Amino acid sequence: MHFTKDHEWVRLDGDVATVGISKHAADALGDVVFVETPEAGKTVSKGDSFAVVESVKAASDVYAPLSGEVIEGNAALASAPETVNADPEGDGWFAKIRVSDGSQIDALMDRAAYDAFLATL
Repeated sequence: MHFTKDHEWVRLDGDVATVGISKHAADALGDVVFVETPEAGKTVSKGDSFAVVESVKAASDVYAPLSGEVIEGNAALASAPETVNADPEGDGWFAKIRVSDGSQIDALMDRAAYDAFLATL
């Protein structure tokens, strides 16, 4: 698993990246009440806003950590947004992206680097 400084995570399996927000981000947001995931077929570039998460505290954009084409949005989050709080780095994933440039993952942090980054906040 890899992470961005914006608190998205990525799990790469071949050329398909599963993307969500980190436990740290979910905890900071508080109770998630709404999630808007991207539609399949949408092309995203690294750094693009591609999803929205709203909590009782705030609304936040979720940014694509890698470029590619969305092949699936997590439709289950529409009726169960609390899944993002319950399992942010598992069932609370936002989208699956067919990655166009797998080397982009090299710019992301691994778990140890992300934990070290969190310690600086």
